[in-house]
Amino acid sequence: MRALVLTGPGRAEVRQVPAPVAGPGQVVVDVARAGVCGTDVELFTGEMSYLHSGVSSYPLRPGHEWSGTVREVGAGVDASWLGRRVTGDTMIGCGHCRRCTGGRHHVCPERHELGIRDGLAGALAERLAFPAAYLHALPDGVDAVAGALVEPAGNAQRCVDAAALSTGERLLVLGTGTIGLLTAMLARARGIEVHLLGQELTFARSLGFGDVWTRDSLPSLPWDAVVDATNAASLPGLAVQLVEPGRRLVYIGLSGTPSTIDTRDVVLKDVTAVGILGASAGLAPAIAAFASGAVDPRPLVAATVSLDEAAGVLSGWRPSSAGAGPKVLIDPVGAVSEA
Repeated sequence: MRALVLTGPGRAEVRQVPAPVAGPGQVVVDVARAGVCGTDVELFTGEMSYLHSGVSSYPLRPGHEWSGTVREVGAGVDASWLGRRVTGDTMIGCGHCRRCTGGRHHVCPERHELGIRDGLAGALAERLAFPAAYLHALPDGVDAVAGALVEPAGNAQRCVDAAALSTGERLLVLGTGTIGLLTAMLARARGIEVHLLGQELTFARSLGFGDVWTRDSLPSLPWDAVVDATNAASLPGLAVQLVEPGRRLVYIGLSGTPSTIDTRDVVLKDVTAVGILGASAGLAPAIAAFASGAVDPRPLVAATVSLDEAAGVLSGWRPSSAGAGPKVLIDPVGAVSEA
């Protein structure tokens, strides 16, 4: 089968690789769509910290945002998975350590991260071997495109949950990329008053968000929670300054250089700061939000391209027909770009 392989910093190619076989506890999935995200770009450029800490290494097969159909089940797997449309958790824990048994498999010290850390080849390929215990079935109302957006939406769902807001309270989301916009969409579906701060504002407004600001135009309002979904080193500190005393900060964005937060402000404002790593606990509610129609993530997709064009996407290329959304999807068996 064909798969995208990262061979070194700035180098990627589509290769013929052995087709996966479902081992015990695994399924094999025909991949319908796979997303490209900032983590994949950092793995491609060589900037990803895992490459420097040794948990990831080249050659590497990326892809952790995906949807597809189960074509094969291994020993010990319920045969009812055959033919079902699915997506899955990126974070694959060992299953027996204190963190896994305590419901925190996403921070298991021995975890695999699909297509990110060594040990589990990713979904930018025609087929994917995947542990059945981490599958999530996709309802009929969630198509392949939306299914490939479940993983980033799960991260966004965890941000909304961590903000701990009630209907009518005010949320400020820093960043208008995929995670920031999905956080805003999921929060709006809960009746939360959502404001966005970013640089690219037109597309956010096209999604129905009227309260979209630049740093200079941001009004002085009481922000009941602030989510930082950017890669700007200065914004985590700004979030502390902006949030209401006694409320919550949520950090999901990572900058390429260390961010500085004055803990005196955190203490004196009596705020709670929450870090988000992974989508695990947010996957099921994100699927439910898509299936109910409360959130439609598909406008975020600017284009769908072939596997042969994936390396170009990683290096910053977008097809001329691409829309304004932040996300590009890969169709591993398709041959033609589509907006």
